[in-house]
Amino acid sequence: MSTGEWESLCDGCGRCCLVKLEDEDTGEIHHTSLSCALLDTGSCRCTDYANRHARVDDCVKLNAGNVKSLNWLPVSCAYRTLAEGRDLPWWHPLVSGTPQTVIDAGISVTGKVRSENGIAEEDMPDYMVKWPNW
Repeated sequence: MSTGEWESLCDGCGRCCLVKLEDEDTGEIHHTSLSCALLDTGSCRCTDYANRHARVDDCVKLNAGNVKSLNWLPVSCAYRTLAEGRDLPWWHPLVSGTPQTVIDAGISVTGKVRSENGIAEEDMPDYMVKWPNW
């Protein structure tokens, strides 16, 4: 698969760009309604995609080799979906022909999150949420 084909799998939901908290005792991952400072919460696109790894220490580059081991990826993620041998859902832009279906299906975080900017690390647990389809 070419780089362009790989990149086209992203449905633009923004879920992978949300702050995740790990319980140090159990290793359990808790999702929050806080987004990476680089995420445009309206479009669910990175505002500095080309430089994201240099600017955000824990930004993970998804690839065919690591997708199966990233337990925090939602079950709706196209990368995870294909790695698990499932078909892309009806709402995925490559199937529907429009990115609007990601929002219509309730998969996108558009309008549901805020930036982590200005939130103290000790206050982040206050933003823990249970997302559908995780």
